[in-house]
Amino acid sequence: MFNNILFVCIGNICRSPTAEILMRDALRGRDIQVSSAGLGALVGRGIDPTAQELLAEHGLDGSAHSARQIDVQLMTSADLILTMERRHLKSIAEQAPQVSGKTFLLGKWQSDREIPDPYRQQRPAFEHVYRLMAEGVESWQRYL
Repeated sequence: MFNNILFVCIGNICRSPTAEILMRDALRGRDIQVSSAGLGALVGRGIDPTAQELLAEHGLDGSAHSARQIDVQLMTSADLILTMERRHLKSIAEQAPQVSGKTFLLGKWQSDREIPDPYRQQRPAFEHVYRLMAEGVESWQRYL
């Protein structure tokens, strides 16, 4: 049983907070904690404006988000850690090898698909990434 899900990317302002909000919405009404953090977080920054715009267009709100740095405590307390890229898996395994067995790509069920970073790109990149994350969240639902 997964009671605590942690999403991880680099800056914790685009992908991981968006995935966190998508998953929280998908699991609404269930007692599962969903959060996010970054491997090189832009600590204290809000969600990227384009990411927030896309969430708002889908009836979701990321305005309360504040980026935070991942640490061993966050990783060990999570039951499931979902990352965007293989290099994130590697970085987590180096920092906390004991969590490797519960760390996967968000795109695991789409042939281990990676989700590229849209940071500092135009809106079409964010739209593409949003779609990939929404598909990833949907694919994980049956296992949660």
